[in-house]
Amino acid sequence: MSTETVKHHHDAHAEHGHHDAGANKVFGFWIYLMSDCIIFATLFATYAVMVNNTAGGPAGKDIFELPFVLVETALLLLSSITYGMAVIAMNNQNKGSVISWLALTFLFGAGFIGMEIYEFHHLIKEGFGPDRSGFLSGFFTLVGTHGCT
Repeated sequence: MSTETVKHHHDAHAEHGHHDAGANKVFGFWIYLMSDCIIFATLFATYAVMVNNTAGGPAGKDIFELPFVLVETALLLLSSITYGMAVIAMNNQNKGSVISWLALTFLFGAGFIGMEIYEFHHLIKEGFGPDRSGFLSGFFTLVGTHGCT
């Protein structure tokens, strides 16, 4: 490449200035969000198809304790609320509140993950692992993926 070509190439890009990356970030966010929706729609559809495929084993009503599931759900919802409060505090430029809300979010999230690990361990120990039936395979896949995202 001659120096004249390099100079022309540089000058051509200098006319355009910098591109706004904000639109790319928003687009990337929507791609992530839609891919997440597709993944979970597929997992929920699979679970719905497999829910009655117990292979002679237990159904969900036989092995899940509703009070335990209620606490798990509450922890998950509370972690979402506290994260939202952290975002509000961040927008208000209140660093102390951001740290406090994020710490609380972490505790709720850690509680949820801890309960999930306990539940998985308990189910597998009782012989209700993902290899027991289509229903349990769908359950472990759906809940495990949900806990990781």
